[in-house]
Formats: sequence, C-alpha cells, structure tokens
Amino acid sequence: MGTSDQRLGLLERLAEGPVICAEGYLFELERRGYLQAGAFVPEVVLEHPEEVAQLHRQFVHAGSDVVEAFTYYAHREKLRLIGKEELLERLNRQALALAKEVAEESGTLFAGDICNTNVYESGDAEAARRARAMFEEQVGWAVEAGVDFIVGETFSYAEEALIGLEVIKQTGLPAVITLAVHRAPETREGWSIPEACKRLEDAGADVVGLNCIRGPQTMLPLLQEIMPAVDVPVAALPVPYRTRSEEPSFQSLRDPDYEDFPSGIPFPTALDPFTCNRYEISDFTREARDLGVRYFGVCCGAAPHHIRSMAEALGRTPPASRYSEDMSKHVFLGSDPSLRRQNLEYRSEL
Repeated sequence: MGTSDQRLGLLERLAEGPVICAEGYLFELERRGYLQAGAFVPEVVLEHPEEVAQLHRQFVHAGSDVVEAFTYYAHREKLRLIGKEELLERLNRQALALAKEVAEESGTLFAGDICNTNVYESGDAEAARRARAMFEEQVGWAVEAGVDFIVGETFSYAEEALIGLEVIKQTGLPAVITLAVHRAPETREGWSIPEACKRLEDAGADVVGLNCIRGPQTMLPLLQEIMPAVDVPVAALPVPYRTRSEEPSFQSLRDPDYEDFPSGIPFPTALDPFTCNRYEISDFTREARDLGVRYFGVCCGAAPHHIRSMAEALGRTPPASRYSEDMSKHVFLGSDPSLRRQNLEYRSEL
C-alpha cells in the first residue's frame, strides 16, 4: 500500500499539519509479558503476532496516524546475540505484514523501521560496512512490503544515522531520521545536536529530530536548539519519564526510595515511579507544537493513553476520546445534581 492511492503520503500530511507516530512497542509488550527485557529482541512478532497486531490497533484507536512495523532491534546483530539469526528474515517480514494489515484496515500510513545497530564505531570502516549491510537487509524487506516511508531511529552516532539515511534514500522513499541523546547533549562522535540534524537534512532526510532516551523536560531544550538550524519538519518522540537536568536520560534516573534493582538501576524495569502522567504528555505536545515541531510520538514506556493525550493536545478527537475522563458523575468527586449529597460531602475524607 503506497502513496499512489488516494491517501495522502507522509510529506503531504506534514504539509497540512502534525503527524503522530506511536512507538514504544518494546516496553509495552515487555510489561504485558510477551518480550524479555535486556536483549529486547522482538521475538513476540513470531511468538504472539496477535498481541503485536492488537497493540498496533490500540495505538491507532488512540490517535496514531502511522503504523510502524515492529522491527526495532530485529536486526542481525540482535538476533546473533540470542543465537537466532535464522529468524531474521521471517521476523522482519512478519512484522511488516502485521503493520501493513492494520494500516490498510485503518487508512493510516505504513512505516518501515531501522535503528542503531550496536556494531557501529566512529572511525571503524569495518563497523560501518557491517552497519550498512544490516540496514540494506531491513530496508529491502520494508520496500518489498510496500511501506510508505522508513524511520531510522535511536541513533546516538550521527554518522551511523547518515549511513542509514543513505540506504533509505536509495529507495526513493521519504526518510524520518531521529537521534537519541544521552547525558551529554551531543552525539557520541561529539557533534552538537543542531549540527547533526543539519547534516542529516543536507544529506536528504525529510524529517529530522529526536526520539527515546530523554523525557519531555530534557528533550524540549534540545528541540529549541534544533528548530532554527533546519528547514525540514522536526520530530519529537520522548520517553514518558520525568527526566530532569541532573538526570537527563532515563538510564540515568535514580530512585531514592528503592535500591535493590537486579540491574543496579531503575532502568529498564523499575521506572514506574518516574512515569509521566497523561497531562504532562499533553503539556509537552503543546510546547513542542508551539516551537514548530510537526512529527510527534512517544517512545519507550508509551501506552495508548499517552498517544491519546498527544492527539487531544493537538486538537483531535480519536476514537479513544469517547472514553476520555468525565468526572461529573463520580460518586464522590462529581458535579451531577442527581448525586447523593452525603457522598459529595464526604469527599474531603477520601
């Protein structure tokens, strides 16, 4: 299903207004008990495809304009790590087929996905060759599946992002490229974030920006720097966690009330105390929109209610908005005149 049909493609939609692309499949499926934290390989695509398809549908129901194939960390290096390289092609093709099915039934855009390879090292020609080969495999399968555009995400090396971008651009499809910024507000090779985004734009990226690692509070200052540096649409897909200047990444978060973590830190399975509420996601969305951001989403840790809040903050009413809160009929906190006075008067005792 390509952009040749009557649906608007990504670039046409961005010309008309913001686009929402739900992410966060790794954490959400781990919470539901279908994916193992640590290696984070999306074997769920093969083992429980119905769960992946249902999550796609739930994100669309909540307001996502895009169904992004769950091929994050479905690359050769990750499958080598768990000793299952023979599953590589089948896993990717299945993930693409699941996303395509939901995109077609919902009229949303269908996106392919590549990401950080974990083999790249700045200045290492062999590592660059290996990364390129991994991108070519996944991009090739995405093109065969008929994606509308391809996302290249979570790159902490901008040089690696440029390799991924080059592979995508050879297909003629639009490319969305997003960087992942850790504690230091720069790429791993030492480029400033505005410089990195400008280089990606100059190399042909259709959308540039940030995803993952940083929550709303510590992503916004970087977005402010990116906006005047580029002319293409800017993407913002934070993690829904309360990162702050002292702990700017979700890996750097520390919990003063608990310390007996299996990994020694709250990341990745004990971030619950830091989770942003839906109203914080709404606030971020409005602030980012006012900066000029056009491509939105929420990354690791996202659930459908976060996407709904993002959509509503952009003035939309997705199907899930039918169930957005209305406290007027709450037994203790409501305002409906038919509620019992004795219960309303008891609210201060709750």
